[in-house]
Amino acid sequence: MTGFSDRVRIVAERLLRSPRFVVLSSIAQFVIDMVLWSLTAIAASYARFEYQGHHDPFGATQDSVIRVLPVVLVVHAIVGYVVGIYRRRWRYGSFDEVGGLVLATAITTSILLVLRFFDNSINPFPRSVIVLAGFAGLCFVACSRYLWRLIREQIRRPSALTAAKILVYGAGEGGIQMVNTLMRNPLSPYLPVGFLDDNPDTHRLVISGVPVLGGREQLAQARARTGATTLLIAIPSADSTLISDISARARAFSMDVKVLPAVQNLNERPLDTSDIRDLTDEDLLGRRKIVIDLQQISDYLVNRRVLVTGAGGSIGSELCRQLARFNPAELIMLDRDESALHEVQLSIHGRALLNTPQTVLADIRDATTIKHIFETRKPEVVFHAAALKHLPLLETYPSEAYQTNVLGTLTMLEASAEVGVKVFVNISTDKAANPISVLGYSKRIAERITAHFGNTVSTGKYMSVRFGNVLGSRGSVLMSFRDQIANGGPLTVTHRGVTRYFMTISEAVQLVIQAGAIGKSGEALVLDMGTPVSIYDVAKQLVANSGKNIEIEIVGLRAGEKVHEELFGDGETDIRAAHPLISHVQVPSVATDAVPTSTTDAKQLMIDLVASP
Repeated sequence: MTGFSDRVRIVAERLLRSPRFVVLSSIAQFVIDMVLWSLTAIAASYARFEYQGHHDPFGATQDSVIRVLPVVLVVHAIVGYVVGIYRRRWRYGSFDEVGGLVLATAITTSILLVLRFFDNSINPFPRSVIVLAGFAGLCFVACSRYLWRLIREQIRRPSALTAAKILVYGAGEGGIQMVNTLMRNPLSPYLPVGFLDDNPDTHRLVISGVPVLGGREQLAQARARTGATTLLIAIPSADSTLISDISARARAFSMDVKVLPAVQNLNERPLDTSDIRDLTDEDLLGRRKIVIDLQQISDYLVNRRVLVTGAGGSIGSELCRQLARFNPAELIMLDRDESALHEVQLSIHGRALLNTPQTVLADIRDATTIKHIFETRKPEVVFHAAALKHLPLLETYPSEAYQTNVLGTLTMLEASAEVGVKVFVNISTDKAANPISVLGYSKRIAERITAHFGNTVSTGKYMSVRFGNVLGSRGSVLMSFRDQIANGGPLTVTHRGVTRYFMTISEAVQLVIQAGAIGKSGEALVLDMGTPVSIYDVAKQLVANSGKNIEIEIVGLRAGEKVHEELFGDGETDIRAAHPLISHVQVPSVATDAVPTSTTDAKQLMIDLVASP
């Protein structure tokens, strides 16, 4: 029987969407309105004379009703058409359509009252009846639309047979918008059966036909009452702490956990069913709401030629995606990896033929090619994200780190100065603060030579931006853990007490772009990475989330690794002058003539350069 009702619902939904039905329903609604107006006019006349104690109220007004009713219907039909209520100007049964009904009724009533003054018949139609019938008619036609809307929404609701029952945590704008979306789609994979919200003012409310069953503490009761198997965290601004707590509670009851994208990823568009996604490790570790000043950013990016090095990397590709939203005059994506360039162009434009000037295949270690690119393309803003970053590998090959991270950066700086770049942002790392590794030494020197150009070049501002581990970047500890889990383990942790800073790529890039607007020449801007996270705890959490029995193995710190990373070096002060998540620190410069172009002992050279005054 239930299967039959579902088939009936599907057929009804198809009928409701057919163009012929739309036309027929408009005609039917017009007829219903005319009938309702006629009945209310008659009822208002009867009520008026009955109230006066007339022994035959129908007889007293019969002639005037018969004479005036066609005029009423014609006037209302014309006004309703002009206003738009019979031309499908608004969504059926919406507040906008009710507003149109109010306007049409007011105009119709006013016209009838004016016409009444010219009625010189023996038995004129009472003015009070015109007003009373207008108000009553408005109520009845509005109710007819509301009733029809309820029927349509009931037909369009997903079925419990084909959709998973879902509890929605968050009865705010995001949750309500998503529930409305799900309830209007008969093919929805989810059927909302209850809200959860920690705000007691929402408890016992019914929103869009879905009850609020309490807060997170009532999750067990709500699950038992509704039979829900899935929990949706519908708070786009929820941080990782909230998500971790709610997801842990849900998984204790064997519920699947879904989330909506972070608020900065919604791009001011309505939520859709496709926005519901699985919980990721990034949601649990590094999700924060980032507030940026769009006006400041627009001032230096809109209609400017912007070049990004390392455009195919994790940071560089996200930079390109976010920069594209600010409508630069030209976005030049430079990388030495052709496959990476293909991927980033595809992610931005949905196609990647690699035959446009937007993608540039070049190596920042090739000074001649880089200078030619700058002379011909003349970028005005440069984000320098190209670098070698794998710490253990660079300990083995320090000369490679020196050539790319130091001399490559120097090449970019010299080319930028020659063409008058307005803003140069060097992407640095927390390992440049009190460095003890080849990676840290090379990036610290890059910060210092960037500061030198910032102090000596007057045509633009040159700065560095320093931050720590980025969740989801290639080669990050999180990706290593995922691979180890997929292979059955064990998970390798260098030290039980090791901690690291984490933030998502999206968060880091937003702050990098903001830093380009507020930074001063010669500075290093340090991004607030939140609270350091225990890598051992992260490993335990990932193992728990995987549901597998996987061991965690302590392998010991590698050369150049710290137990606890630092964001600030000795003597650097945390000053946040323009943004609560961005600190400004002064970097001592190093002259370019002190940076040799070749060396036989790159590591010792970098140690000496870092230590130099």
